[in-house]
Amino acid sequence: MEISFSIDGDFLQGDGERAGFLALLGMLGSFGFIRMSTRLMRSPKVPWWPGSVETSGGLHIHHLVFGIVLILLAGFLSFALQPDGALLTVLAIAFGIGAGLTLDEFALWLYLEDVYWSEEGRRSVDAVIVATIIAGGIALGLVPLGSESESGGSLAIAIAFNLGLCVVAALKGKIASALIGMFVPLVSLVAAIRLARPSSPWARRRYAAGGKKLTKAEAREGRHRRRVVRFQNLIGGAPTPETDG
Repeated sequence: MEISFSIDGDFLQGDGERAGFLALLGMLGSFGFIRMSTRLMRSPKVPWWPGSVETSGGLHIHHLVFGIVLILLAGFLSFALQPDGALLTVLAIAFGIGAGLTLDEFALWLYLEDVYWSEEGRRSVDAVIVATIIAGGIALGLVPLGSESESGGSLAIAIAFNLGLCVVAALKGKIASALIGMFVPLVSLVAAIRLARPSSPWARRRYAAGGKKLTKAEAREGRHRRRVVRFQNLIGGAPTPETDG
């Protein structure tokens, strides 16, 4: 039984596939632009960059609002008109742009307060990464397991085996690896074999307090967290340091 992944030979040949791919590009493009924009607004070196949108009464309108409006409008028109061709392309890009603007303030959904430049605001970057993994796997037409030449039984076994690995990876606290592993089984296999993250359900149930495995997992988590923080700062900007009072 061979476990593999491939890209459909008819990649981007259909209207739906192109629309999904353009929506993904629109999401990444709008997220990248709005992050660049907010970082420039924050920098004293570029005072000429436009600031936040505020009403005459001083109400700050978050870009989340514009994103929600775009998503609702593009989604409704897609259902109502069932378009194809150029109109479908426009609506797909608009939906993607709205998704990028909305996910960039995902932390605001979660905490119901403006935590954009705080430590909690990093959840927005995490949300965009997860959305990109899922949407990218679907839009790129990845075949998670096997091939058309495999029998139904062997394919079912391969799917069950890989899903089991993804579940183990998720229980070990490696959500991104579990999602990627749905399309690239080697990733879920490696994640399932390696040590769990110390805060994961797997570690809480199977690693003894003060034990060798938990100690090693905590040390590895510290190194991993430092790499993640550097990556998040590179993409989303460093949080504002907390001060007393």
